[in-house]
Amino acid sequence: MTSQIDARAATAAATAYLREHDAEHLAQLDEFLRMRSVSADSECADDVRRTAQWIVDELTRLEIDRPTLHETSHHPIVTGEWMGAGAEAPTVLVYCHYDVQPPDPLDEWIRPPFEPRHEEGRVYARGSGDDKGQLFMHLKAVEAWMRTAGSLPVNLRFFFEGDEEVGSEPIEQFIDEHPELLAADVCVVSDGDTFDDDGTPAIGYGLRGIAYWEVRVQGPRHDVHSGQYGGGVDNPANVLVRILASLTDESGRFTVPGFYDRVRDLSSEERAAYAALPFDEAAWADETGIPAAMDGEQGHSLLERLSARPTFDINGISGGYTGAGAKTIIPARATAKISTRLVPDQDYREIEQLVKRHIESLAPPSVQVEVHVVHGGAPAITPLDHPGVAPASRALEAGFGKAPLFQRSGGSVPVVAALDARLGLKTLMVGFANPTGNFHAPNEWISLRNLRDGMASLVHLWAELGMMHKDELRGDSQE
Repeated sequence: MTSQIDARAATAAATAYLREHDAEHLAQLDEFLRMRSVSADSECADDVRRTAQWIVDELTRLEIDRPTLHETSHHPIVTGEWMGAGAEAPTVLVYCHYDVQPPDPLDEWIRPPFEPRHEEGRVYARGSGDDKGQLFMHLKAVEAWMRTAGSLPVNLRFFFEGDEEVGSEPIEQFIDEHPELLAADVCVVSDGDTFDDDGTPAIGYGLRGIAYWEVRVQGPRHDVHSGQYGGGVDNPANVLVRILASLTDESGRFTVPGFYDRVRDLSSEERAAYAALPFDEAAWADETGIPAAMDGEQGHSLLERLSARPTFDINGISGGYTGAGAKTIIPARATAKISTRLVPDQDYREIEQLVKRHIESLAPPSVQVEVHVVHGGAPAITPLDHPGVAPASRALEAGFGKAPLFQRSGGSVPVVAALDARLGLKTLMVGFANPTGNFHAPNEWISLRNLRDGMASLVHLWAELGMMHKDELRGDSQE
């Protein structure tokens, strides 16, 4: 553990280092963002591996011990550790992912997605906010400590994966097979966002889970003439649309029997906390480009629906002719990709099978309907009284100049629930992406302010945690 006086001086030196090397770091970030680490695209497999190796090389340069690229059933996982703070100091596991979403539709990007551009105080590129930019921030915060103090005030272990955007399939097996590489007193995950784009940081205390399917409807062996066969051959696109439309009611509530059986209701304290958050619904609607928010599930506010209630969405749908002009056919097949966001205490494996059976039961005898489970992940909650929350709050306030707000995230990070279930490891969700930063969409961006203040916050976070004894940080879940 470090003394308060030593920590203050060392933190000042480390944050000064970040300011002095800002231009150099931005150039390195551009190098990192140019790598096409699209986990969903098999043609990018070599680029994904090259990105993982870049991280290994960077950890080596920072004098992190045992930087390792681990083979998995899909893309590599990278680990490393620095345990020089001593046996009494806390050990923190740092998790981020280096894979990114596919960049489609490409024609909506102002510049190609893997050619970073710096404009209006922002860095535009795929992965700038989700999540390569945030992973990079962790590397630079470590660099700042190592190049100034020559050491870190806490023990750090690193856990970087390349499959988060496709469901983190190898994660649970890796955790089971390598618990010694991930042993820690708390995990810090930076795969989220700040509360707003005006420099208000946030600490996430909840994540929704996810379940994802592909639904395929097969009709005739090949496309047929709609005039010759219409009225006799059931149209797979028509069938698919009818099935999908039946899965929600007029308020958007999922209609699959049993889906809500395990949903944990919000407590009165949580609902009061939601109501107290500063939220401008009109500005939110304007930012998304919609006329107004949907009516949504009755009895729940928009903010509650955005992060604390389950959802259902059609993520993509295809079938038949969509080119120029007309082509009068009955398509042979139609396909949709659908997903739900889940909340405590829903079990994504149970939901996967529940929805699969229900959709299959809706198939008329005139077509074949297949439902394939694509991936899933569990929801997660970290208690707000966890002993790491207060030091994280102080660190974010020091970095951003504002006290953080507390929020649940509407997104999913499967590793958080997996670490809790398998290792009893709670997570501090400290994210730095901009909430309107277009992650998963064209022209993804992160502000230079968030990059700089996020790096500074991480420098402060290691100092804050370094003033604790490891037993103070464990919390009730690990006693």
